[in-house]
Amino acid sequence: MKHFDDPVLQAMASRRSVSKVGPATPTDEEIARLLAAVTPVADHKALRPWRLILLRGDDRRVLGEALDAAAGTVREPGEVNPKPFRAELLIAVVARHTEHEKVPAWEQHATAAGAAHLLELALWQAGWGVMWRSGPHTNAPQVRAAHGVGEDELLMGWLYVGDVDPHHRERLAASHKPALDPAPFLGAMPRG
Repeated sequence: MKHFDDPVLQAMASRRSVSKVGPATPTDEEIARLLAAVTPVADHKALRPWRLILLRGDDRRVLGEALDAAAGTVREPGEVNPKPFRAELLIAVVARHTEHEKVPAWEQHATAAGAAHLLELALWQAGWGVMWRSGPHTNAPQVRAAHGVGEDELLMGWLYVGDVDPHHRERLAASHKPALDPAPFLGAMPRG
């Protein structure tokens, strides 16, 4: 991992997805406070084309049932879909399209994704582990209905949030993952 002297760049470079998080989670109040770091996301015409839904407790069972219904999965009585139980807190990311002549839907979806990523960074800096997950049934009618997603909205997935085992965090910090080679991603306008 490349080291930056600037603390913001270093925070961005050190963020990692954590697929297995612990049971402790930020409070709703802490998430609300961290949203102040999200509001500067690039947002053409300040449409705020996104919203978040916090899923805790029994909400995760409801999500599991909706995912099973969408997939046509039948479970034994008392058996639950384990996927939503990988974390105690899931944050559903919803892109909300507002009709605007200068801001197409794709740009509003990009803003929603940017807000979710900034929230990931803010949670990571606050000491929480995060993994953004989705799947083939994310926008299935049953899953959308369980979240109250409107016709002008797109469910972009869930941030799975929890604490990180200190030894795992140390291993992540000590990782020598090579920095991205920028060459394939930078170019110039073609001359012809």
